Amino acid sequence: MNFTNYNSLVFAGIIPARFASTRFPGKPLVDIFGKPMIQHVYEKSQQVFDIVYVATDDKRIFDAVVNFGGNVVMTSAEHKSGTDRCAEAVDIIQNKINKKIDVVVNIQGDEPFIAEEQLQSIKKMFAHSDTQIATLIKPFADNEDIFNVNSPKVVVSNTNEALYFSRSPIPFVRGSERENWKTQFTFFKHIGLYAYRSDILRCIATLPQGNLEKAESLEQLRWLENGYKIKVVQTNIENQSIDTPEDLIKINVRM
Repeated sequence: MNFTNYNSLVFAGIIPARFASTRFPGKPLVDIFGKPMIQHVYEKSQQVFDIVYVATDDKRIFDAVVNFGGNVVMTSAEHKSGTDRCAEAVDIIQNKINKKIDVVVNIQGDEPFIAEEQLQSIKKMFAHSDTQIATLIKPFADNEDIFNVNSPKVVVSNTNEALYFSRSPIPFVRGSERENWKTQFTFFKHIGLYAYRSDILRCIATLPQGNLEKAESLEQLRWLENGYKIKVVQTNIENQSIDTPEDLIKINVRM
């Protein structure tokens, strides 16, 4: 494995945020402890990255970021994923700051409790010159259901590269009852924090959907299907993301 001049790399944390959401419209602007959720994510990102921008297609989000003093760019309303939005945003940001960005970290706007340690971990993966894309994985906890289709699973090589992602439990544990699978194998769930070299980001944003992505509805399978490598780093931190209004209630109970 080759090492690069890590300290010379320019990283940008980009937070894709859209107002429209099937399960929770206006989610980035919900109030959490006196601040819009997007501000919590922004401030967490600033702890690690010198360059942080929100990328949105909605003026309400744009204005909210400006109001708390953050950096924000407007992007197309046609993007189908945060990856696509980041690909457009990185070029806009480079033109604004007049500086080449080497690595883009895509930080989900519904992760107000993302840990600095997690952002640092994914950042350090780019000390290796062969890292194209990086993401986080976490072992399933004892009380978590590996059969939950909303919790994507991943299997990993001995060189810490993702082999496959699935909504089904992978691997299949032959010769064991389903309820005993977790005692036979360590299953990993995917944490949706991505980082990409900027040239790789531009390439994967132009790829058409493949059969694997269509089958599983997981965009990262498009990249694997086209030969790109996804490095993984393990985290043991459990984040509370905000997907539904009910998740806000859980936060208040927990806090």
